[in-house]
Amino acid sequence: MASDSNMDREMILADFQACTGIDNIAEAITLLELNNWDLVAAINGVIPQENGILQSNFSSEASQTGPYGPHSQSEATEPTPSAPPPSASESASASSSSSPPSSSSPAFCPVQPSRHIVERQSRMLSFRVEYRQRSIEVVLEDASTVGEIKTILETELQVPVSKMQLKGWKSGDVSDSTVLRSLHLPKNNSLYVLTPDIAPSASTSQSSAQQGLSNQNYLLVISHREAQRDYSLNFPASKTIQEVKRNISDLTNIPVRHQQWDGWPASATDDSMTLAISGISYPCHHLTVCRRSSPALTVDQTDECTDVHMVSDSEGDDFEDAPEFGVDESEIFGMGSSSCRKSPMMPENSENEGDALLHFTAEFSRRYGDCHPVFYIGSLEAASQEAFYGKARDRKLLAIYLHNDESVLSNVFCSQMMCADSIVSYLSQNFITWAWDVTKEANKARLLTMCTRHFGSVVAQTIRTYKTDQFPLLLIVMGKRTSNEVLNVIQGNTTVDELMMRLMGAMEIFTAQQQEDIKDEDEREAREMVKREQDEAYRVSLEADRKKREAQEREEAEQVRQERIRKEQEEEREAIRLSLEQALPPEPRGEGGEPISKLRIRTPSGEFLERRFLGTCKLQVLFDFVASKGYPSDEFKLLTTFPRRNITQLDPAWNLVEAKLFPQETLFLEAKE
Repeated sequence: MASDSNMDREMILADFQACTGIDNIAEAITLLELNNWDLVAAINGVIPQENGILQSNFSSEASQTGPYGPHSQSEATEPTPSAPPPSASESASASSSSSPPSSSSPAFCPVQPSRHIVERQSRMLSFRVEYRQRSIEVVLEDASTVGEIKTILETELQVPVSKMQLKGWKSGDVSDSTVLRSLHLPKNNSLYVLTPDIAPSASTSQSSAQQGLSNQNYLLVISHREAQRDYSLNFPASKTIQEVKRNISDLTNIPVRHQQWDGWPASATDDSMTLAISGISYPCHHLTVCRRSSPALTVDQTDECTDVHMVSDSEGDDFEDAPEFGVDESEIFGMGSSSCRKSPMMPENSENEGDALLHFTAEFSRRYGDCHPVFYIGSLEAASQEAFYGKARDRKLLAIYLHNDESVLSNVFCSQMMCADSIVSYLSQNFITWAWDVTKEANKARLLTMCTRHFGSVVAQTIRTYKTDQFPLLLIVMGKRTSNEVLNVIQGNTTVDELMMRLMGAMEIFTAQQQEDIKDEDEREAREMVKREQDEAYRVSLEADRKKREAQEREEAEQVRQERIRKEQEEEREAIRLSLEQALPPEPRGEGGEPISKLRIRTPSGEFLERRFLGTCKLQVLFDFVASKGYPSDEFKLLTTFPRRNITQLDPAWNLVEAKLFPQETLFLEAKE
């Protein structure tokens, strides 16, 4: 609850500063505390010119009704002498509104009526606007509109207002007519300009490319129209458009010369340009690719030869214009429609496992349909982490599918087993499925290295012993406390029922182990919970002891301080008493014939002080004598017995005769209240 209260006060503080323009946080907090953190009362106290007029959802329409609100023109034209002069923009706003708003308008909420209502004092707002490699500082009154900012930027950036999008507003997109005051902005703001209809100039693109070549990566989201699939690929800024198209050729089997693209900017006129200077959006850009229709092929031939593996682009570019001369594409490559061969499931020597598996998934779907297990896209290590190293209740078995196009069993196993609805559903619910293609020796060697690293040399040796005609293989791996264990190796010469039975058998073993792991994990968490509670109780106890010790130390320190003050006061009083005692005139003896007054003074303790004074002696000498005995006049009063008189109230310059204390008198001391 304390954190919620602090959060509410932070929001109130931010709103108060935004409305009043007070940048000093200490001053703003002081004003809010004086009003018990009542935002409306605090704002009305700081801005008395508004006389209580405040609206929490202040809209741009309200600001256009003028600064005087729903009052008569005669009232609006009687500003108080203390009101500041209106700004030019506010005056224009006031003059443009000839009729007052209706009473149903929610723009203003009068709290207390006033005879004179004046304008609110304008605030100056600062905007830092970023555009490409430039930064513009704009300072305006809060009565200005968003369109006025754009007009200033048009002069600075040479960009038409109609092609400019001003972004960065905390309240979302705003219109050009929106008044800045209605947005309740802080004093300093950051915005940025987008110009999607204006292609970046060559110089701008090149300079930004040079700055970002070393560390920028572009995310290209490429939609393959025929396959209705999206590829999200990361490319460094130094990659050329030609290299991107060649990579897409590997994924989609569409040769570069037959690719038809949508989405490249107008500035991307040459395939040799790098992505950094091509003008594409950073960090993400969307493109669409499809196969360009060829007049030399019929529709049937095009569909039949979709799987043709085209020669490299450098070789194929020599035949770019061959169809124009009536030469059939199949004749150029020395193969008819019957000799069309399949694209490999996985490219050889792929840079990373994720891209290789994306290609594998796309090719698997193209060959056998979309009803297939969801293959994990990522490294074998990441798949193992996902399956084995989460919470015990969330762990799964790892199914590793190993494909080999040279085995006659591959097509049957994929189409009849891996794509069966029951197998797909069971694998999706209980397994993390990871796949790899071992048709190429380089890919097989890479797999054996990964298996040795994650599962040990025994698993790698087991895979190595299987012959080509025994593929494909489905390895069922279970994670254990110390090492990962291969529960089963299912070969391609199996049936759907047998495959399901073996998967269920592996699942039974895994479930038994999982229950033990869940029990151990629950017990461990219970022990850790008890330990945390004990640690927390111990911490609370230590904190209480610390606070108690600190309070005791503070109390002792206060006692020491009070004792020191008391001693200092006593020493000071003693010093004053001694100084007064030394300054007293000597007591007269009566031989000189001068008038002498004998005074007898009774103290509050019952003792008597007796002394002779000259009759011409001042009352101040009497007061000093009493003070030298420890009874200062600021604490005690000197009284006569009858009639009762307060001698300390008399003029100290009087002598004893004038004060009627001659020739003798009995006085007594009484403490002042």
